[in-house]
Amino acid sequence: MKKYYNIIIFTISVFVLAAFDQISKILATNALKGNSGIAVWEDVLEFYYLENTGTAWGLFGGARIFFIIITTIIFLFIVFFIYKLPFAKRNIPLLFNAILLGAGAIGNFIDRVFLGYVRDFIYFKLINFPVFNIADIYVTVGICLFAILVFFVYKDEELTSIIKPQKDGGTKTYE
Repeated sequence: MKKYYNIIIFTISVFVLAAFDQISKILATNALKGNSGIAVWEDVLEFYYLENTGTAWGLFGGARIFFIIITTIIFLFIVFFIYKLPFAKRNIPLLFNAILLGAGAIGNFIDRVFLGYVRDFIYFKLINFPVFNIADIYVTVGICLFAILVFFVYKDEELTSIIKPQKDGGTKTYE
């Protein structure tokens, strides 16, 4: 049964985080669509509604099918990784990282599939950062965390042993 703990934790967590993302987008849409926006902190942080068919800064706009395919492939890889990940205390950061990436991917995937665009509403005006949403935060934090884990926490052989089974058919567990 322990073999499925990661999948259970991942599924429930991704569902909860993606639901939070969707609820935030619904609230933002209701409050901001058609309005000029709301300044939370004058000239620093604003909320305003934007329908984005691309990535950050609207790059690759209109490539909906491409994003749906890429997101599906990435999400399936994350699920495969979680399935192979041994249930161990040492692997909690990797599980948390996969949850963030999975929730971010699903949050924006839902928008792309059902709306044809992603609803963005958070804008850091101070640095003219692209308008983003909660799912984007999950992905950004997940990518940064993944880089930290790969470069400073886990050894190469730990990560490769998760994907490639050992000669005896099992997966080596690092404690």
